[in-house]
Amino acid sequence: MAPNSVVVTIEKPDSSALKVNGLDSSVFLEKQKAVSTKQFTWVLLLKVNRIFACLSWLPMAFRAMFVSLKKRIALSDMSDEEPKSRGRLYRFIKAFLGLSIVALVIEVIAHFKNWNLNLIQPWEVQGVVQWSYMTWSAFRVDYIAPVAIILSKFCIVLFLIQSLDRLVLCLGCFWIKYKKIKPTVAADAYDIEDSSSFPMVLLQIPMCNEREVYEQAIESACKMDWPRDRLLIQVLDDSDDRNLQLLIKDEVSTWNQKGVNIIYRHRLIRTGYKAGNLKSAMGCDYVKDYEFVAIFDADFQPNPDFLKLTIPHFKGNPELGLVQARWSFVNKDENLLTRLQNINLCFHFEVEQQVNGAFLNFFGFNGTAGVWRIKALEESGGWLERTTVEDMDIAVRAHLNGWKFIFLNDVRVLCELPESYETYKKQQHRWHSGPMQLFRLCLPAILTSKISMWKKSNLIFLFFLLRKLILPFYSFTLFCIILPLTMFLPEAELPLWVICYIPIFMSFLNILPSLKSFPFLVPYLLFENTMSVTKFNAMVSGLFQLGSSYEWVVTKKTGRSSESDLLALAERESLSSNEEKILRRNSESGLELLSKLKEQEVAPIPKKKKKNGIYRKELALAFLLLTASARSFLSAHGVHFYFLLFQGLSFLAVGLDLIGEQMG
Repeated sequence: MAPNSVVVTIEKPDSSALKVNGLDSSVFLEKQKAVSTKQFTWVLLLKVNRIFACLSWLPMAFRAMFVSLKKRIALSDMSDEEPKSRGRLYRFIKAFLGLSIVALVIEVIAHFKNWNLNLIQPWEVQGVVQWSYMTWSAFRVDYIAPVAIILSKFCIVLFLIQSLDRLVLCLGCFWIKYKKIKPTVAADAYDIEDSSSFPMVLLQIPMCNEREVYEQAIESACKMDWPRDRLLIQVLDDSDDRNLQLLIKDEVSTWNQKGVNIIYRHRLIRTGYKAGNLKSAMGCDYVKDYEFVAIFDADFQPNPDFLKLTIPHFKGNPELGLVQARWSFVNKDENLLTRLQNINLCFHFEVEQQVNGAFLNFFGFNGTAGVWRIKALEESGGWLERTTVEDMDIAVRAHLNGWKFIFLNDVRVLCELPESYETYKKQQHRWHSGPMQLFRLCLPAILTSKISMWKKSNLIFLFFLLRKLILPFYSFTLFCIILPLTMFLPEAELPLWVICYIPIFMSFLNILPSLKSFPFLVPYLLFENTMSVTKFNAMVSGLFQLGSSYEWVVTKKTGRSSESDLLALAERESLSSNEEKILRRNSESGLELLSKLKEQEVAPIPKKKKKNGIYRKELALAFLLLTASARSFLSAHGVHFYFLLFQGLSFLAVGLDLIGEQMG
C-alpha cells in the first residue's frame, strides 16, 4: 500500500468513528473543516441570493397590485353603492378609522422613542406628541378600557351561546345519520294505473323580468311526471318588459298546444312583489278544485319525479302542511363566491333544515322547491305583503296554527347561485332585514298563540333572536369593532380561543356537509366575517324599520343549465323543428306577430356595460383592520396580527369587488 494512502472504515451508518492510517489525523481534520466552512459559505450565499431575489420581486408585485387597484377604482361603478354609503354606519366606521390612524402614529413614535409612562414624571414631558401619548394612555385606562372589557365579555357570551347552538344542531345531524332517520311514505300511496287516485296539484312559477331562465323553468314544469288532467301550471309573470311578456306568453302557448294544462297570468297592478303575485294567483276561482300547490322560482329546474317524491308524504298525515325539498346548485364551482355560498347553504339544508324538520316539525320555508297543502295556506291567512320574506312569514303563521313541516334532504332541485358580489349582497340584505321586520310583527301573535311554551321559546329565542339577530350582531361587533379596538387597548385584549380556536372549529363544522370544500376553510371563515357588515346593517334596518329594509331586488340569473340539460338541448336541436315553428306561429295573434316584426326592424338599444363596483363600507373596514394589524405588529401579538392582516385583506378584496364575477 502506498505510504500516503488513506483507509477509511465506517462501522455504522451514523457513526463518526474513523480509522485513519498513513496520514496525520490533525491534517485530515483541518482539511475537513476547510471543506465544511466552504460549503457553509456557499449555502449562505445561496440563501442570500434567494432573499435578494424575493426582495426584488416584492416591489414589482406591489407595483403590479397598485396598478391593478388603481385601474379597478378608475373603471368601477360606484353609483349603486354611493347613496347607501352615506349612512350612519359608514360615518361611524370612517370616524373610527381616523382615530385609529392618529392613535397608530402616536403609538409608533412612542415605540421607537421607548417612552415608558411609569418612568416619566409630568414635569419631564417634552413636546405635544409625548403629552398627547400620556393623555391618551391615561384616558384609555380610566374610561375606554372598562367599557370595552364589558362589551367584549357580553359579545363573547353571545358568541359562546351561538356556538353551542351550532354544535347542538351538528350533533342532531349526526344522530339523524347514525339512526338513519328520514320521512317515509306508504308504498301504495297512489294507484299508478288509476290517474283519478292522484290529487289535484297546482304548480306556480312566479317570475319578474326573468329573460334568461323563463324557458327552462316552463320546460321543467311541463315535463313533470304527473297525470295531465290532475295538474295545472300557472306562469305568474310580473315582467314590465312588453317584449319579454310576449316571449313568455308564446312559450306557454307552445306547451299548451302540446297538451299541457298551462296558463299565463300577468298582473296589471304589480304590488306586493312576489307575495302579491302569489296572492293574486291564489284568488282565482278554479284554485278551490286543487288540494296542493307546488312553488318554483324561475331559476329552479325540478326533476320530472318531484311531485311523486313529495306529494305522497301528505297521504295519511292530515296535520302536514308543507314538504320542503333541498336546493342543489348548477354553478357552485363557477368562482370563489359561489363556492363559499355553497358551503353556507349546504350547512343550512343538511343541518339546520333537516334537524329542525326531524325534531321540531318546523323550519323556515325557503320560498321555492316546496309543496303546500292549500288548506294550510288558507287557514294561516294566505300570502301577506307586509315583509320582504313572505316565505318565512307564512311558515311562522302556519306553525302557530299547528301545521307540521317535513324536510326531504334526498329530494334536490337544481338552481343558481348569485355569481356577482353586488347581487349576493342585495340578496343577503333582504334575507337578513326581512326576519327582523317579521319578528316585530309576529311577536304579539306568538305570545298569544295556543302552541306549547317550548315552541314559543324556540320561535322567539332560537329562531328569531339567536339565529337572526344575535349572530350578525356579535359577528360584526366582536370581530370588526372590538378586536381592532383592543389592539390600542392592551387592558382589553381578546383571548386566542375567541379569535382563533373556536371560529376555526365552528367553520370546520360548517364545512362538514360539503367536505370537498375543505381547502376553502380559511377563506370561508374570513368571508363570513366580511359579510357581517352587510348582515348587521340589514338586521338594524329591519329591526328599526329603516328605508332600506323594504327594498326588494330580484336576484339576477344567468340561465345556466346542468350537463344533462345541455345534452338534452343538443338532442332537441339535432331534430327537425319545422313543426315547432308552425305551431309557434299559429299560437301568436296578428298583433303579437306584428309587434315582433317591428321589434326586429328597430335597432336594439345598446345596453349599459356592466362594471364591477366599489364598496366603501368594506374598504373603510379593510383599512381599519390593517391599521389595527400594524399596531398589533408593534406589540408582537402574533395570532392577533395575522388574523387582522388577513381579515383586512379579505375586506379589501370584497370592497374592490374582486371575489365574484369579473366584468369586462
